[in-house]
Amino acid sequence: MTRLYTAAEVEAALDYPRLVAALREAFAAPGEAMPVRQSYDVGTAAAPGHLLTMPAWRRGEAIGTKLVTIFPENAARGLGSVSSLYVLFDGVTGAARAILPGDELTNRRTGATSALASSFLSRPDSRTLLVVGNGHVAFHAAEAHSAVRPIERVLVYGRTPEKADAFTAKLAGRLGAGREVRRIADLPAACADADIISCGTTARTPLILGAHVRPGTHIDLVGAFTPQMRESDDALVANSAVYGDTRGGVLAEAGDLLQPIASGAWRAELFQGDLHDLCAGRVTGRTSPEQITLFKSVGAAIEDLTAAMLVVARETP
Repeated sequence: MTRLYTAAEVEAALDYPRLVAALREAFAAPGEAMPVRQSYDVGTAAAPGHLLTMPAWRRGEAIGTKLVTIFPENAARGLGSVSSLYVLFDGVTGAARAILPGDELTNRRTGATSALASSFLSRPDSRTLLVVGNGHVAFHAAEAHSAVRPIERVLVYGRTPEKADAFTAKLAGRLGAGREVRRIADLPAACADADIISCGTTARTPLILGAHVRPGTHIDLVGAFTPQMRESDDALVANSAVYGDTRGGVLAEAGDLLQPIASGAWRAELFQGDLHDLCAGRVTGRTSPEQITLFKSVGAAIEDLTAAMLVVARETP
């Protein structure tokens, strides 16, 4: 029988240390298959919309796909623009095992992926985290980074003070006592003060500038997800050792890298490696305390499959 999971059950099953460890193992393993995600135009002139499918499988273990709809005009209807579900099948029989809410699964696997990259790329003594953006992606990234590094201070930046204040209060409550969490208004000064900068926005113009980032900083870019969007400027990319979640994904979709390539400020040949390379030990991460590292994430189906398998395994005798 197919099990239906709630968002609360997904969140309870995916604590960050456990999920980061599972993702590390998944990216290092040779047996996964992950076709390129497909996008279909399913809307109308009055209501444009897209359907995305993101399949992945581990032979003999599990098969899964995330189904995502994006309807940008939903804001006028008081609805979210993105909706998603994840369907998990048995890898031996093909029987449907579970249906999970895609939003919570995506938020937590995205945060954990950033934390996994940080474990290779940020300085082990990183104590100040700057979070840029006040949405779900930024919130979960802040939680995940705090689970893998000894974060003592979290600085929060957002364009709308009221929204940033609410985000800061919620994050402080989630992280608990022992960590300073406060909103800041001066983004360049905060960039110069941070050990890790995690940016989760839909920006189309750079927010994090190379001129404002000090040596030794790790940059985590998890927001902008199309060639037209970017959160960093050319100078930051040119001055950083650049990594991504998947080589093919970031070099096909990430405006943070495609735009510097187009301007001539950076070359794809300078890409250091992806999480498959880092987790399998084919490339090294940070090589010195002064190095600036940059991780670009666009999302990968293997992350969803790993998280879904972890949720189901929690209840399997």
